[in-house]
Amino acid sequence: MARSIISVINQKGGVGKTTTVINLATALTKKGKKILVIDLDPQGNATTGLGKSNNDEDKSIYNVLIGKTQVQKAIQESTVTGLDIIGSNVNLSGLEVETANDANRAFLLKEILSKSEDSHLNKYDNIFIDCPPSLSLLTIMSLVSADELLIPLQTEFFALEGITQLMKTIDRIKVNLNPTLGIRGVLLTMFDKRNKLSSQVDIEARNHFKDKVYKTVVPRNVRLSEAPSHGMPCLIYDKNCSGSKSYINLAEEFINQNNQTMGSAA
Repeated sequence: MARSIISVINQKGGVGKTTTVINLATALTKKGKKILVIDLDPQGNATTGLGKSNNDEDKSIYNVLIGKTQVQKAIQESTVTGLDIIGSNVNLSGLEVETANDANRAFLLKEILSKSEDSHLNKYDNIFIDCPPSLSLLTIMSLVSADELLIPLQTEFFALEGITQLMKTIDRIKVNLNPTLGIRGVLLTMFDKRNKLSSQVDIEARNHFKDKVYKTVVPRNVRLSEAPSHGMPCLIYDKNCSGSKSYINLAEEFINQNNQTMGSAA
C-alpha cells in the first residue's frame, strides 16, 4: 500500500487544485519520490496537463471503477520521470447515475486501492487524487479512499466562507465512512501581494487552521496557467518562474511533514 493517499479537494472551481496536483507531484519526483496521480475529475485536466489524452477510454479511472480494466493496466507513465497517472475521461460524469443502486458505491475506489494483490501500488511514495469541483459521489469516493486531505484555498473574497460546507462534509465522512481521515495541509493559492485582501485571507486562514496552513503560498502567476495548454507541469515549462519555485518549496514542506510524522512515530 502507498505510504499516503492524498485527496486534493475544494468544492469550489478555479482554486488551483489541478495545478497543485500536477506541480507538487512533479516537484516531489525531482526529490526522488515515486508518485501516482489519479484524475477523478471528468474534465480530465490533470490528464491533459501531464501530456496524456482525456479521450483514452481503456486507460481511464472510469473503466477501473466499473471493473472493466484492472488498475495496473490503467496506469500510464506521464511526461515526467517518476510520475505516473491514471487518467480521466468524460464517461466518469455518468458514474453517479450508473451506480445508483449500489449501496457500497462510496467504497469502490477505496476497495480498488486497498486490494492486497495490487502490490504494484507499493512502489509509490504518494498517491494524489485530483477531485472534481463539487461535493458529488466522486468527491465522496476520494474522501473515503484518502488518508489525508490537501485543501487549496484561493486568497480571494468568500474563500473561507466556501470552505465551511467542505468542513461539514469532511466531518460527516469521518463519522460515517472514514474515521482516520485528516487534513494534511491548507495551501493558499493565487496570492497577490499587491492586494490587501490576499493578506487578510492569509491572516484569517492561519487563525482558523493554525499550523495546518503551509508556510509556502502560491502566487498569482501567468506561467502556471499557461503550462497546461502545453501538456506539461509548470516546473518543466518554466522552472524558474515564481509559481514553479513556490511548488518546489511546498514539496520540501511536504517531505518535512513525512519526516516529522516518522520521527514522532519512532
